[in-house]
Amino acid sequence: MKRMAGMRGLAGCGVMALMLATASVASGQAAPAAQETSAAPDVRPDVAAYLKAFYAKPNPPFTRELLMQIHKLPPAALAAMAQQDLPIGNVTTKDVTMPGPGGPMALRLFDPRPERGPGPVVVFYHGGGYVLGSIDTHAGLAAEIARQLDLPVVSVEYRLAPENPWPAAPDDGEAAARWVAANGKAFGRTFTGLILSGDSAGGNLTLITAAALRDKPAAVPVVMQIPIYPATDFGKLYPSSKLFAEGYMLDAKSMASFTEHYAADPKSPRTSPILGDLAGLPPTVLVTAGLDPLRDQGRAYAAKLVEAGVPTAYFEGKGLIHGFATFRKAIPSAQTDTAAFLHVARAMLDEAAPPKK
Repeated sequence: MKRMAGMRGLAGCGVMALMLATASVASGQAAPAAQETSAAPDVRPDVAAYLKAFYAKPNPPFTRELLMQIHKLPPAALAAMAQQDLPIGNVTTKDVTMPGPGGPMALRLFDPRPERGPGPVVVFYHGGGYVLGSIDTHAGLAAEIARQLDLPVVSVEYRLAPENPWPAAPDDGEAAARWVAANGKAFGRTFTGLILSGDSAGGNLTLITAAALRDKPAAVPVVMQIPIYPATDFGKLYPSSKLFAEGYMLDAKSMASFTEHYAADPKSPRTSPILGDLAGLPPTVLVTAGLDPLRDQGRAYAAKLVEAGVPTAYFEGKGLIHGFATFRKAIPSAQTDTAAFLHVARAMLDEAAPPKK
């Protein structure tokens, strides 16, 4: 499979990956690894340099004690953890607090415009394996989504494990979407629809929240979901889980640690959204990375969306690793792919928008 970047993620190998995943779901099998077991994977030069630097220094295990210490760090220290990503740039921000299922929840608005008329809003859930991450660590990506889509983005500070195991995160994710839908005035905006998005664990929360709001609608409709390299299935191993288990940053040991701390029920659709009914979900742009252990979960979920009749665009960042959208400073080529899948989302939104009178 040749390297694919930017829009070619839809026109070339991305379509092939979707076709492979569709055939696999139909037969009840995991998506095949497209002969990657017999050939070295395609690694971009800047990704190879990043991985070399990453593994040149020791990485401590994510013990319960370490995670609890990290969770006590001040926002400035958490923001410093995002030095691999680009800065937020020139965007308007506003911090808001909402009542959540477990107590007050922080939200932050990112908007390239200081003022705007009525329109949709992106509700964004940060990644971090349900144990790490924050509004501050993912501010760069939230701002980039706001710029590329030319829409306000509200980033959500949901509860983290191990102090708050499953289902705290999906509970908070759903509550935040419902509250944002009904409280545009708190941000100085009028929201007419929701676009749900998030990366990694946040991508998982995106899918779970979209299903919840399909079954019990919020104050405004969900018009799109943009899950970015999401976890979709906690119940089984896919070929990419073995292919990229070591040496590609998100390794099997780390994932096992996150799963242990999160303590979720793998058989629940609120953990493994691929197990749920996908009919009636909103139009979707699903993003994966070619060197990601979670890649084949994303392929399989995209295929199941297509089978359910959901308008779906699938984008695979070839030669990229899990987390690439938040490594755009350390991995410069990742910016091209991030802008590309957001361009696809913008085009789908424009196509679905009612004609102007």
